Amino acid sequence: QVQLVESGGGLVQAGGSLRLSCAASGRTFTFSMYVMGWFRQAPGKEREFVAAISWNGGGTRYSDSAKGRFTVSRDNAKKTVSLQMSSLKPEDTAVYYCAAGPAGSYSGAYNWPPIADYHTWGQGTQVTVSS
Repeated sequence: QVQLVESGGGLVQAGGSLRLSCAASGRTFTFSMYVMGWFRQAPGKEREFVAAISWNGGGTRYSDSAKGRFTVSRDNAKKTVSLQMSSLKPEDTAVYYCAAGPAGSYSGAYNWPPIADYHTWGQGTQVTVSS
């Protein structure tokens, strides 16, 4: 059974930092084959893309709100993906999810799947930023 488990959420003041982690498990889950994404969902809002990292860590993508403040990284040997968040704002308050998506080709251009194509999701971790 494939599992993604997020950790590292919590309450932080505006301007502070948090590091989220996501650990993958499951004998049939070859972590290094997948794009890993971070998403968030605030109360009353749709789930939105935050950041993604390619299967080998060589490419990254960020939402406009995350650029310059968040950094996504992965360790394929440890089957983990992390999201370092700094300069946090109250509007970053949300449940943060990691997810696995199709990597597409393993040569050439990286694939950045739409949210609907991410097929394995964690349970989420709450991030609350106080003003």
